Amino acid sequence: MISQINFLFVTLFGIGKFTKIPGSVASLVTTIILFVLFHILNIQPNIILIFVILIFFISLYAVNIFIKDLDNKDPKEVVIDEFIGQSIPICLYEIAHEGTKETSQVLTFYFIMFVLFRIFDISKPYPVSYYDKNFKNSFGVIMDDVCAGLYVVAVLVLYMVITS
Repeated sequence: MISQINFLFVTLFGIGKFTKIPGSVASLVTTIILFVLFHILNIQPNIILIFVILIFFISLYAVNIFIKDLDNKDPKEVVIDEFIGQSIPICLYEIAHEGTKETSQVLTFYFIMFVLFRIFDISKPYPVSYYDKNFKNSFGVIMDDVCAGLYVVAVLVLYMVITS
């Protein structure tokens, strides 16, 4: 029972078992879920960010349990790291832009954040690649996506500085 719950958690309720692009599907589902939470259910960004941080710490343990007997220490079915990495720029965007926003503007930025996250997660520029190559455990699995999410934040901050 516990291993089934852990499987559902690390695969984001089975999304990781998709045969094609499970990481991109998980990132897209995360983006949609966060849009609903922020813009339909009107949940405060700080609450969601605390929830994401909590998931980060739970994931360190859960992913470790999931991969302990596997040869591949970063299996593609583990997509909770995509949830965490994709959530970082979206939560920080929402915190930085609290208040009423045009839906079209929000959707544009969410789309940009999704695309940028996938680019950084797939291409793995340093230090994303450092965590991916040097930590064959849950820390490495999760931190490469956290770094990819932080790269998205850096690009968006740079964009906002240049355009302001």
